This record gives sequence, structure tokens and C-alpha cells, in this order.
Amino acid sequence: MKKRVESVLDSLAKCGGCIRRSNNDVTLPTSQLPLDTNNPNQGSYGDPHALRNHNMSHQPVRLHIQDRYVVMDNGIVQVTLSNPAGIVTGIRYGGIDNLLEILNRETNRGYWDLHWHPPGGKGIFDVISGTQFSVVVQTEEQIEISFIRMWDPSLEGKAIPLIIDKRFILLRGSSGFYTYAIYEHMAEWPPFEIGETRMTFKLRKDKFQYMAMADNRRRIMPFPEDRMAGKCQTLAFPEAVLLLNPKDPNLKGEVDDKYQYSCDNKDNRVHGWISFNPAVGFWKITPSDEFRTGGPFKQNLTSHMFHSTHYAGKFQLLTVAAGEHWKKVFGPVFIYFNSAPNGSDPQLLWEDAKTQLAELTKDSINMMVRYMSNDYMLARGAYVGLALPGEAGSWQSEYAKDKKSKWAGQMKFWSLGCNIEMGDLVYEPPRDGPTLWEIGIPDRSCAEFYVPDPDPQYVNRLFIGHPDRFEVLKHSCFFPGPGKETSLYHRLEG
Repeated sequence: MKKRVESVLDSLAKCGGCIRRSNNDVTLPTSQLPLDTNNPNQGSYGDPHALRNHNMSHQPVRLHIQDRYVVMDNGIVQVTLSNPAGIVTGIRYGGIDNLLEILNRETNRGYWDLHWHPPGGKGIFDVISGTQFSVVVQTEEQIEISFIRMWDPSLEGKAIPLIIDKRFILLRGSSGFYTYAIYEHMAEWPPFEIGETRMTFKLRKDKFQYMAMADNRRRIMPFPEDRMAGKCQTLAFPEAVLLLNPKDPNLKGEVDDKYQYSCDNKDNRVHGWISFNPAVGFWKITPSDEFRTGGPFKQNLTSHMFHSTHYAGKFQLLTVAAGEHWKKVFGPVFIYFNSAPNGSDPQLLWEDAKTQLAELTKDSINMMVRYMSNDYMLARGAYVGLALPGEAGSWQSEYAKDKKSKWAGQMKFWSLGCNIEMGDLVYEPPRDGPTLWEIGIPDRSCAEFYVPDPDPQYVNRLFIGHPDRFEVLKHSCFFPGPGKETSLYHRLEG
């Protein structure tokens, strides 16, 4: 496993100038048929009763290319993508012929997208469809494929001025696949701003109804239809509804609101959904969130969001100017699948997904630091931020233009292969003037504040007795109906 991961990282390191094979060099195994993503009766894949598939025979990775589809297959999971758009149209695993919603159009199942605008212009939502397909790596151990969308001046105002290279990687014996994307802006191209970019999967609603993102944030979720007119009451904002007649009667009277499931980037590591019959888990695992903008304490809408202005507004727009050459890699993330015998406790699949994260990160936490002591200690749980030199606090707005991801930088260091005595480093947050009085502790936790019990008419039962009572306050206390004033803005932060 370690060698295969190193191979992936080596491929990432070379992503700026990969040598790609011609499609004519790809061997097409005659026994491998592409997945019919609209046929629910096609045969199953993987072992639906083998948790993490430890006992599976590891056949070589196969690649099959058709005019309209590309299929990656390692005998455990089969991934079908449109050619040359690079939209994930089908994922076969664990007794389910397609984990993605077969009722959706193929372009609305698994895709990269972004929301952007020219400076001062209107926002444009863009599902990123490639125009050129190529093979980056093809061996019996690994397949990496590329879907590129180019840009030229004829597209100005219609498409974001970026070269976008979407990558997908499948390894031998792996119960999942990696994906990442390379965004590049040439200096001679026009400026733009990005509000958000993400990787989205639409799962089958008849299978996946249980979501998990933390030990204390796991539950049965409502169906999309439960949020439609006549089934719910819209509250103070469209995202928050009171469930009146849900398919699952146990959810009646609860509030559903996507913002209830936000979390800090640092906690945004494993997020997924579970099917009970068959017992299959679909997980997005983020081994390192260095690529995410805003730093480890930036709050986000869970795992699919790689850059967003949520909870920050225009202050964190990703702005690229005319005359600026800019390049950034988003990802990689690991799309992981696991299975267990039908009727199993979903806790098994959740615990296994956390174990998979630990395996992916176990070789990355042994950095040694010396902090206020002559003794070395593991840097477990520490955050070190790097930012361009500037005024105190400028790291918060400089991350977007850096070719590398920047975290909450509190220090500046330079090293040319020698030891540097830093002395005691003290960070003092900038102030606009003398502090006359201060409410609370600026640590973004709000732990020192009293949090009242929520109005019983507007609750999500997941958060009753929840240790993060501020989450209850944010999302469950004040949900007046349409036309009434709200006592608390739902995106309030500490």
C-alpha cells in the first residue's frame, strides 16, 4: 500500500508536465465490458460480505476505452466516466450496479464544478466538462487518466479563463479511487473570481439514507422529496425546513438544514453515506486538507467543498488578476467503498472508514518539532501556517494567490538546509485601537458562553444533548416562519 501511495504522490509531483500515452497505446481487454449505467439489472461487483475486501484476489487494473465512455476496473470497483467530459456516470461495487443516482441525467451524477464571475460581473455556475481525454499512467498496478478543458479568447465571458485538468486514479487491490484537479491561469488571460469549487456525487436515494461525518454527527436523513412543497414548511431561509409529512414518520416535526452539518476544515476528514441493503458505505476521505483555502479553522459545508466563501463572504473570494500566472492543485481525495453483511450495525462501516483514514495518514504525522523546549516531540495536533510576508493578519487574505495552499500562518521562517534559532515566537492579533472591553475568548469555540435550550418546535433531534451546544444555538433555536423576524442569523460564528 505504501509503495502504491508513493506512486500516486510521485504522479502528483509531476502533474505540471506529465508525459501522456496516446490512446492508441492502450490495450483493451476483450473480456471487459463497460458498465451500462442505466441498467439496474446488470451484474454485481466486489464482495458484498467482505468488509474492506481483505480477502479479495487482486487482479490487475484494467482500462477500457469507448467512443463515449472510459471504464477503470480492478475487480473490486468499476468506475465509468464519460469521454471526453470526465463526468462520473457509474460506480459499481458491493452488489450495487450503480451507486450513483440512475434517475438523474448522466451529467448530474458525479462531477467537478465551480461558481465564478468576471470582476463586477454576474455569477456563473459551471459543471466542468473536459474536451480532451488522455492516459497518464497505465500499468497492472495503477491507472491514471486525465480530462482537460482548455481555454482561448473566443470563450471570454462564457467560460472561466483556466486550463482545468481533472485526474482519476485507480490502484490494484484498492477499494476506491483518487481524484484531484489542476487549475491554471496564464498571465495574458483576463481576470476572474471564484466563489466556490467542489467535487459532487449524487447517490441513489433508494439506497443511501444514513449519513455520517463524526462520531456524534450520524443519523438517518430525509429524502429529497421531504423538502418539497406540501411535505414541509419553509422557515426563515430556504435551506431550513420543518418536516411535516416525511417518508420516514420518525422524522416528522424535525428541522432539516444543510448548515447543521458544517464543520471546520480540520475536522473535515471522513464524510459519507451508508446503504443498509446491501450494507455498503460510500466515503469521501481527505488525508490532507492543505489544498483547502481558508486554513484549518475555516468552517465549510463538509467534504465536497474545496474552496468556498461560506461563513466568510467576499473576504475569501479567490481572485486572480490579469497579468498573473496562477496554478493550484485541488486534492487528492480518496473515494472509498466498504461493505458488510446485510443487517450489520452501520457503526462497523463508519469505524472502518475512520480506520482507512488512519492508514492513509499514518506516515504523515511523524514530523518532529522543537517547541519551547530542547526536547523533540511529535507534531501531532499542531498546525503550522506558511504565508507571504506582510502586515500582521495578512495571511487571512493572501492564501488565494499562492501557488501552494496556505494555512493560518503565525510565523515566518526561512531555511537553507541549516538550523535556525528562532527564539520565542509570540503572535499578537492586530487591533484597530486600544481594547476597552472584550466579550468572550477569540478561539472560535464559544465554549464560555451560556447556550439556552432550543425551542422544542424547531429542533433537530441529533443535537438534543449534543456536546456542541453552540451548534444547537446556531441552527435550532430561532426558526420563525416566513414573514417573521429572526432573532439570530443562522450563519453566526464565534
